[in-house]
Amino acid sequence: ITYQILLGLLALCSLSFECNQQFLENIDFQGTDIMFVESPDAEHCQMICTQHPTCLFFTFVRPDWTQDTRDFSCYLKSTPTGTPNVQTLLLGVTSGYSLKSCDTSQCTNTDFLGADYKTFFTADYEECQRACTYDPNCQFFTFINELFTQQNMRYKCHLKFSWPVPRLKVKRFQGVVSGFSHRIPTHASLSLLHADCRIKLLPNTHFTVSNVLIMDAASPEHCHAFCSAHLLCAAFSYSSEDFKCYLKTNWDYLPSEAKDGFTSGLPMRFCQPDSRWLQTQFEGVDFLGSDIRFELMDDPDSCQRTCTEDPHCQFYTYLTEDFDSSSRRRRCYVKSTITMPAPPEVAKLDNAVSGFSRRNCGSV
Repeated sequence: ITYQILLGLLALCSLSFECNQQFLENIDFQGTDIMFVESPDAEHCQMICTQHPTCLFFTFVRPDWTQDTRDFSCYLKSTPTGTPNVQTLLLGVTSGYSLKSCDTSQCTNTDFLGADYKTFFTADYEECQRACTYDPNCQFFTFINELFTQQNMRYKCHLKFSWPVPRLKVKRFQGVVSGFSHRIPTHASLSLLHADCRIKLLPNTHFTVSNVLIMDAASPEHCHAFCSAHLLCAAFSYSSEDFKCYLKTNWDYLPSEAKDGFTSGLPMRFCQPDSRWLQTQFEGVDFLGSDIRFELMDDPDSCQRTCTEDPHCQFYTYLTEDFDSSSRRRRCYVKSTITMPAPPEVAKLDNAVSGFSRRNCGSV
């Protein structure tokens, strides 16, 4: 994301900053925030920083933080020098550095929970990692070794994926215009995909099978992109009333009902991405949070061009002259969220080995 953020893992093999794996307890790297995301612990926060294309260090607000409600917040940070400008004593936080310059090809006794799409047995974790590297859908893996407690699970390789489509929070709000970067998505095997596919939508239709996931989406086309990128999505339904995108799981049958305000459709797997949905501007719709910065602009078109020209911007919100706070009018907020390969959850698990595809690291 927009889709070029997938290339963020290339930094694991290319940056020259010194590897620093140390955590600094009760030390705040004050200021220089890029963005913040929710995170369960400092290790996960460090992983997100490592995968973000520009993050070089971070501060994580631990659950024992008592000053306000910012516990479990992960603040991603960067400076031109690669080091924090200010370090201050602050109880309840942990700071650390990106591992982009470290060897993070494997993490022993760690399980990347969820996002499985294929499992099989391999002789060792190296073979599991090779399988992930050569499978274009795989971004990370977990291998269960020979010491695992449950004997019938030993030597099992779990291939896992994440998608490049921007995830965001959407809300109706007067006096704002939102939209996406217009950069055309890229794909490693784009030349092999069919070029003439177009999104087909079913208006006033709701698929009534169970959901694999529910999330916000700006439009039916945005929801369609989620479904096409999710390996377990068999179909989708989108509610324009509350911007909810329902990804469906049932591959055996697909019952539907007529329902106003819903649009449904089916994913496309072997097509170049239909990016026309990126061209839409959404009046009276706010894309919440994920701000990188803001600049003063005269109109939303200028804001859109600024976002498109910024390699880190994925979407934007522009505050018009009708916005209720006069001091914030004409602000263009350029925004970005984490969409590079990122495990949905990280947990300790004895006798398991997890890691990332080495597809872009030059040597596999």
